[in-house]
Amino acid sequence: MEEKTRSENYRRRRRSSLLDRQIMVPALIESVTKLDPRWQARNPVMFVVEVGSVITTIIFVSGLFRGASDSLFVGQITLWLWFTLIFANFAEALAEGRGKAQAASLRRARTDTMARRLVGGKEERVPSSQLRKGDIVVIEAGDLIPSDGTITEGIASVDESAITGESAPVIREAGGDRSAVTGGTRVLSDRIVVEVTANPGETFLDRMIHLVESASRRKTPNEIALNILLAALTIIFMIAVVTLQPFAIYAGTSVTITVLIALLVCLIPTTIGALLSAIGIAGIDRLLQRNVIALSGRAVEAAGDVDTLLLDKTGTITFGNRQATEFIPAPGITMDKLVETAELASLADETPEGRSIVNLAHRFGANGKQQAGMTFIPFSANTRMSGVDFDGRSIRKGAVDAISTWCGCPTPKQLPEAVQERVETIARAGGTPLMVAENNLVMGTIQLKDIVKPGIAERFAELRKMGLRTVMVTGDNRLTAATIAKEAGVDDFLAEAIPERKLELIRKEQADGRMVAMTGDGTNDAPALAQADVAVAMQSGTQAAKEAGNLIDLDSDPTKLIEIVEAGKQMLITRGALTTFSIANDVAKYFAIIPAIFLGLASGELGALNVMHLHNSNSAVLSAVIFNALIIVALIPLALRGVRYRPIGAAALLRRNLLLWGVGGIIAPFVGIKLIDIIITAVHLA
Repeated sequence: MEEKTRSENYRRRRRSSLLDRQIMVPALIESVTKLDPRWQARNPVMFVVEVGSVITTIIFVSGLFRGASDSLFVGQITLWLWFTLIFANFAEALAEGRGKAQAASLRRARTDTMARRLVGGKEERVPSSQLRKGDIVVIEAGDLIPSDGTITEGIASVDESAITGESAPVIREAGGDRSAVTGGTRVLSDRIVVEVTANPGETFLDRMIHLVESASRRKTPNEIALNILLAALTIIFMIAVVTLQPFAIYAGTSVTITVLIALLVCLIPTTIGALLSAIGIAGIDRLLQRNVIALSGRAVEAAGDVDTLLLDKTGTITFGNRQATEFIPAPGITMDKLVETAELASLADETPEGRSIVNLAHRFGANGKQQAGMTFIPFSANTRMSGVDFDGRSIRKGAVDAISTWCGCPTPKQLPEAVQERVETIARAGGTPLMVAENNLVMGTIQLKDIVKPGIAERFAELRKMGLRTVMVTGDNRLTAATIAKEAGVDDFLAEAIPERKLELIRKEQADGRMVAMTGDGTNDAPALAQADVAVAMQSGTQAAKEAGNLIDLDSDPTKLIEIVEAGKQMLITRGALTTFSIANDVAKYFAIIPAIFLGLASGELGALNVMHLHNSNSAVLSAVIFNALIIVALIPLALRGVRYRPIGAAALLRRNLLLWGVGGIIAPFVGIKLIDIIITAVHLA
C-alpha cells in the first residue's frame, strides 16, 4: 500500500512539473540565451545547425538589400532553422528547470541559524556558517540542526521532512548506523550532542543543491559514444549534400546555398541531437522525483546496465520486523533459566529483535534490569552476537554458528543433537534461530519469524525477464536463507553474510563481466558500496556509507533499488528508441526531399521519383524544415517522461524498437511533410 501511494505521488509530481508555468517561462528565456556558440559547440549536431542558421541569416539580410526574388523563401527557412535551435535548447532547459525547482525547495530548507557550540565545556552561540568540521554542538527540542554531523551523545526524534518530504519523524541516536543527522532538519524531542562532519558549503544540502541545479553535467560514456556516432553521421550527410551541386549542374540546374543548408539540417540527426542532453537530465530528474539523489549521470546510466542486484533480505524482501515468538530450552535447561539468560543478553540490545526478546521474556514473567557492573557486548557484523558480562557470568546471544564457535564447537554439528534438530526445524520453516549461551554452555534457542513481502516474487520474475539476476544477502544461516530465497523467488543467496563476504561476492560478479547494484546504510557497508557499480546509500545511514555511494535515497527505503534500476533502464530505452526514430527519420527525409528538389526537371526521369507529389521544390524544402523543427517539440514530453518501461528481454526490446520507432520514424516524415506542404501551398507561403 505504501509503495502504491509513493508511486501515485511520483506520477502526480511528474505531471505537475511538466506543466508548471514557473518552470516553462524561465526555460523559454534560457532557450534563447543558450544560442551562445560556446554553449552550442558542446553538441556537434546542433552547432552545425547554428552555423547554417547564421549563414542563411546573412543571405536573407543581403537579399533584402539586393531585392532578391527568393527573400520570402530564404527568410522562412532562416526563421525555422532558428526555431529548430530554440526548440532543442528548450528541451534541455525544461529538463534542467525541473531539477532547479527541486534545488530551490532544498535551498529554502538551508537556513543560517544560531548554533550552541561547546568550547572547553562551555556553550557559546555562533552562526552556523562559522561551524567547522570537528566542532561539538548541543541541540535541544525545537532547534534546527545547524550542520551535518554525527550524534555523540543522546537520542532524539528528528523531523527530516525538509529533506525527504516525509512528515513522520525519525529516531536518531548515538552509536550504530542511525547516528547521522543532516543540517536543516529539526529536533522534535530530547537533547543531543553532535560532532560537525562538514565545513560550510560542503554539507549534504549544499552538495544536493549543486548536483540538481548544475547546468554543466559531465557526459556519461554512452552519451559520449552516441555523440561520436551522431558527429560521424553528420559528416556523412554533409558529404552527401555537397555532392548534390555537381549532380544538379550535370542535370542542367543548380541548387542554392540556402536549399543545401536546409537539406543538410533536415538530414543530419537533429532530433536525437536536440533531445540527447534532455534525456540524460530527465533520467536524473526521474530519480529526484522518487527522492533519490544521483551524484552523477554515470550512476543513473550504470543502473540501466546492471546485471546483478544484491538485495538485503531485511526490509527489501521481507518486512524486516522479525519478532521473537518462542523460547526452546536445551536438554537439561529449564525454561525459566533460558528466559532469564535471554533477557539479560538483550537488555541493552535496541534492535527490534532485541526488544522483542525482552518483551517475550516479560510475558514469561521475567523482570531483569540493568545493574551497575554490567559490561554489555554490542552486536557487530563481524562477531554476529551480543551479550553481557557481570558477576562472573558471561552471556552471549546471536547467530547459531557464531555462538557454537564461542562455546568451543567449531561447527554447529558438534552441538547437542536436540539443539541441532530444533535449529534445523526453525530454519526449514523460514524462521531465524538465535542461540543463547552462558559461560560457554548452550542454554537454548530463540525463534524469530519474518514475513516475505507479498508480490515480491512476481517483481523478481519481471526483473528476470529483463535479464537481471537477483541475489539475496542475509546474515541468517543457510537453511533459513534457502527457505526465504525459495519463497521470494530470487536467483541466488548469500547466507551468514559479513562485510568481507559481501565485498568478495561483488568482486566475483564483476570478474564474470556483470555490473552490480546494492544498497547499504552502515559503516561496514562502505567497502562494498565503494566497489559496486550502482551503490545506493541510505540518507539515514552513516557518513561513511553516504560518501561511498553514488546514489542517495532520501527515504532510506532499501526496496527503492529495484525502482532505481527500472529508472536507469527506462532512460536507456528512451535514448535507444529516440535514436532509432531519429535515424529512421533522416533516411526517410532523404528519399522524400531529394526527388522534390529536382522538380524543375519534371519532364525527366527524376520527376517520377516525387512519390509524395509535393507542390514544388521550395515547398518541399520548407515543409521538411518545418517538420524537422516541430518533431523536436512533439518529442519533448516523451524525452522528459521517458518511454514506458516494460520488463522484457533485450531481443524483444530490440524488435519492439525497430517496429515501433524504426518503422514510425520512416512513416512520420512522409505523412508530416505532405500535410505541411498542403498547408503552406494553400496559404501561398511557397
